[in-house]
Amino acid sequence: MDREGVGRVCRSLPGVTLEHSFGEDHDVYKVGGKMFAIVGGEGALSFKVSDIAYEVLTESGRARPAPYMAKAKWVSLASPSDWPDDELAEHLKIAHALIAAKLTRKARAELGLA
Repeated sequence: MDREGVGRVCRSLPGVTLEHSFGEDHDVYKVGGKMFAIVGGEGALSFKVSDIAYEVLTESGRARPAPYMAKAKWVSLASPSDWPDDELAEHLKIAHALIAAKLTRKARAELGLA
């Protein structure tokens, strides 16, 4: 999946905004003001995963711990185009859900997530 494909998947999710918090060449996808996925300037993709997915993906070598975000269970893919589109789309949907679940009930309701 390329940068545009990641954007299509992320923007299709409820309550998502696209920002360029780290420069115009970085696409930062947020829900309720909180990041769930980032596409870097050179095309690498980082996103939030569950604790179990973090262990499986990093130990198998399919992903590496995301710089600066590994402690929060984020992974990074140097070449997201190497992944099957449907599998990557599912990981992005899960990343969105993990972050959305941490929002307040009121924030989730305002975003149409409750």
